[in-house]
Amino acid sequence: MMPQPLLALLIPLVGALLPWLLHRSPTVRNAVTLLIPVLLLVTVVKMVPAVLAGETVAATLVSIGPGLSFALEVDALGMLFALVTSSLWILNSIYSFGYMYPLHGSTFEGQERFWSCFSVAILAAIGIAFSANLLTLFFFYELMTFSTWPLVSHYRTAEARRSGRIYLGILVGSSTLFLLTAIIWTWIITGTLDFTPGGILASSDATPGQISMLIMLFFFGAGKSAIFPLHQWLPNAMVAPIPVSALLHAVAVVKAGVFTVLKIATSVIGTGLLAGSWGAEVVAWTAVFTILLASLIALTRQQLKARLAYSTISQLNYIVLGAVVAFPAAIEGASLHIAMHAFGKITLFFAAGAIFVASHKTRVDQLSGIGRRMPWTMTAFLIGTLSTIGLPPLCGMWSKWLLAEGLVAAHQWAFLGALLLSSLLSIAYLMPICVRAFFCDEQSDTTEHGEAPWSCRIPLLLSAAACLVLFIWPGIFAQLARMVR
Repeated sequence: MMPQPLLALLIPLVGALLPWLLHRSPTVRNAVTLLIPVLLLVTVVKMVPAVLAGETVAATLVSIGPGLSFALEVDALGMLFALVTSSLWILNSIYSFGYMYPLHGSTFEGQERFWSCFSVAILAAIGIAFSANLLTLFFFYELMTFSTWPLVSHYRTAEARRSGRIYLGILVGSSTLFLLTAIIWTWIITGTLDFTPGGILASSDATPGQISMLIMLFFFGAGKSAIFPLHQWLPNAMVAPIPVSALLHAVAVVKAGVFTVLKIATSVIGTGLLAGSWGAEVVAWTAVFTILLASLIALTRQQLKARLAYSTISQLNYIVLGAVVAFPAAIEGASLHIAMHAFGKITLFFAAGAIFVASHKTRVDQLSGIGRRMPWTMTAFLIGTLSTIGLPPLCGMWSKWLLAEGLVAAHQWAFLGALLLSSLLSIAYLMPICVRAFFCDEQSDTTEHGEAPWSCRIPLLLSAAACLVLFIWPGIFAQLARMVR
């Protein structure tokens, strides 16, 4: 019988091939496009009981030599990431039909490439989540970069091509110069790349100076986490279609970056070594600077997608900060924030796309009174906003609460102050959008329009409802986050 982790990789691989094989049968292709994500979620969910019971779900693909192999292993952190990816892929697939077809018609250019690259990106995300060692993780990390590059530059305009070059330059440059160097150095020091509870380096003879250098190489090598100064790829990638932006910000790409950071903190370096390292201090202060800088820049952006992009940069670095502080509550909060931020942020991007489909509005200053014409969409946007800020009764509160608890336990009062200030700034750049939409008069040049198609509205309403449900019952995500150490 095929191991479950391998099956979870094969399902999106099949999903990547079928759009090309079924291009002459669009109805069948579209049905399969929706079926594949459901099959992946079912496969992932089947592994949950074993992970919660502490059992090992593993599969070795290729053994290269001692300490070097392509292998899969499912742990609590990987399961959390895989559940987020597989569940939101379903919503994003439904939403993509509602977004792409009304704007471009049933024969929109490059749709086989679009659906296929989407599936490969999900395959890469699952591969990252279930990696048993640094070699496997690096392979899938790079696969994600190259599979999402055609999506970023999907429209093939001059601006899209430029954004694609920036995307590749920053992400491939940081991973090959820093992350790959750290991986090779770790193998030289320890003789293995296999993830180990407590950290590969914890039992090595590495000096404190070497540990600090490796921390910085690893954390800055995971450029998908958008830490300064490697954050610029994210706002530049906003030239992509909204479903791709949702993939970048909530489902796979940025979450792959922060997952990698957390995996390195817990299974490569070890929280004990992080706690006393000057390298960790450098990364922590850089993350705090990124959190506040991105929040301030978001205040100045009138383009809705750009404002949401800088919000994502800020929120991602909450996770980086929690990982590098390395206290149990901070690690738990950072792990939980992968899920809680994903549901809130995908709701915001879905709403932004629905606004564009219905009215072709892209700027914050164009949204006066739009809540009256699009009450479903803007109510969902309000829920996503409150969750992103971290206010009850929305799920974003729990992960931020745990992060704050971890900073208090670590006596990191400056970092706690930065976290609270960032939350206030998020109120300042997100809430005025909701106030303008519901309480300001419509502009005189506003044209008649209603809501976006239901295929746009249903996914954003479901993700908004999830923000409410996960506050009341954080359930499986909270259980898995508590197991991450």
